Amino acid sequence: MRTPPQTPAHSAVPTATPPATPASTGPGTPDAPGSRGGPAAPSGEGPNPAGARGVRSYVVRAGRITPAQQRALEDLWPRYGVNLAGGPLDLRALFGREAPCTLEIGFGNGDNLLARATAEPERNFLGVEVHRPGVGHLLLGASNAQLSNLRVIVQDAVPVVQRLPAGALEEVQVLFPDPWPKKRHHKRRLLQPAFIARLAAALRAAGRLHIVTDWQPYAEQIGADLVACETLISAEQLPQLTASSRLETRFERRGTRLGHGIHEFLYVRRA
Repeated sequence: MRTPPQTPAHSAVPTATPPATPASTGPGTPDAPGSRGGPAAPSGEGPNPAGARGVRSYVVRAGRITPAQQRALEDLWPRYGVNLAGGPLDLRALFGREAPCTLEIGFGNGDNLLARATAEPERNFLGVEVHRPGVGHLLLGASNAQLSNLRVIVQDAVPVVQRLPAGALEEVQVLFPDPWPKKRHHKRRLLQPAFIARLAAALRAAGRLHIVTDWQPYAEQIGADLVACETLISAEQLPQLTASSRLETRFERRGTRLGHGIHEFLYVRRA
């Protein structure tokens, strides 16, 4: 996470451009002219609950995008991409079916998301990321695996979660979010009390929130904020519950090389 032709049958919106007041846009509905059907670049700071401009929790770094990744962004976005609109996200329309849904925020190059979507075809997976080379990498893998249970949004996570109906998700994974270690940048951290509360609201009863970080001060803040969220309960009080499997990320490998501890949090939405 440290720092998108023909419309498919499962598309929530069958037009080439979003309608004036959509409930949500589905795969293959570009929201910016000249995008060649690919994902629009993330737009500014995400709105806060009051509608004012907020503080972004990420910086979009150019990075190197390979020709194959660029082609994937152009050619595969109509199949897997979701352009965020003003209304609520209708997950049933996006996936064309009812199924438990996992949201992974900041999926990086998408290896964990791809592995899980491949291994768990009975579940839906929605990924949110702003790093376009990583998105292209994931789209290539999804196409090669012929996945139908994966959708991708290129956008700040805050407005995405704001548009999820209450109880829409069965699980949220946030693996190694940017710790913004300097004190003056702490306001940019994604996991703040208000956002954690929104994640909890988007979970169904007994839905899981799984967070992993290798940055000790950030872990201390996250732990305190999770304890303070009245709608969540620690899985430590539910010994039969375990976190979903995940792949080791490159940030985790880097943290381990630097001697950082790995801090995992698993919380559950109260019934």
